[in-house]
Amino acid sequence: MSPDFAPRLLAWFDRAGRHDLPWQHPRTPYRVWLSEVMLQQTQVATVIPYFERFTRALPTLPALADAPREQVLALWSGLGYYARARNLHAAARLCMQHHDGGLPRDTAALEALPGIGRSTAAAIAAQAWGDRHAILDGNVKRVLARYHGVEGWPNLPRTGKVLWALAETHLPQARLADYTQAQMDLGATVCTRANPACMLCPLQQDCVARIEGRTAELPTPRPGKTLPQRHATVLWVEDADGRILLQQRPPAGIWAGLWTLPQADGAAGAREWFERHLAGDFTAGEPLPAIDHAFSHYRLQLRPLRWHGIAPAGGVGDNEALRWVAPAALDRLGIPAPIRRLLAP
Repeated sequence: MSPDFAPRLLAWFDRAGRHDLPWQHPRTPYRVWLSEVMLQQTQVATVIPYFERFTRALPTLPALADAPREQVLALWSGLGYYARARNLHAAARLCMQHHDGGLPRDTAALEALPGIGRSTAAAIAAQAWGDRHAILDGNVKRVLARYHGVEGWPNLPRTGKVLWALAETHLPQARLADYTQAQMDLGATVCTRANPACMLCPLQQDCVARIEGRTAELPTPRPGKTLPQRHATVLWVEDADGRILLQQRPPAGIWAGLWTLPQADGAAGAREWFERHLAGDFTAGEPLPAIDHAFSHYRLQLRPLRWHGIAPAGGVGDNEALRWVAPAALDRLGIPAPIRRLLAP
């Protein structure tokens, strides 16, 4: 194992790393935390505009804690994996109650907050305070698996244990914030999943995967698994004023707490829902092109039907779960990305 791993990586970072990311200026614990949560399963280029919009509206942890949940979900709308936003909001409120309105510096206390695991806690501590902690996000797993030739899917406990030990071994004594960012940058821009730019890599001379020609094999892919396919009918209903009928999802499950078009399992279920809530001709619904959306554990095909000039059935109006919304007001609600794209003018 080369003792030059961290020095070479830091020298590369000084030349080619990312130094102008919005959460680096200023680099406060709150901004680091928010960026780390947004970057879970989402690329930097996608996150940047969401981060900037979020911090303009809620610039501090107390502001996040005081915000209504609906505002937090609206600001998150489009980023996906909405449990991250709900956990962020809950964690902010816990920080107000138990940590004097700020993030705790202790990594165990950070891990006790909703939505913060071991690697995220370490990334926050290293970048916000310069504390000496190893991280192991997807980029770092890929770099270490290739550099050391580690076999096995990285998310398996036994493989993860090996990678964590290696990550700890490479930690420098100083510049922990830069080193943490350097690892993520190397994985995101050089040691990429496909077609890594090995000739630009500062670690190439000792990398097992490069030396043995195994960059396409490492890290070991996830064992194959076919995702089940599900189908649903969505009802896009507009009244005479052009307002759209939205329904709030239950507080748990897929798209929990978000506002979306009413959804039913198939045409029969859609007809039953329509006739229970609305006055009009169900058969006048206009079929629209299907929308395919992938979740982590299944694929969903949404089949929209659209009606214009529909009135609610007697006694059915705005309530806690149903709301008529003008198109101009859609941005103020948390709406799943595929539904927002469907509703876009």
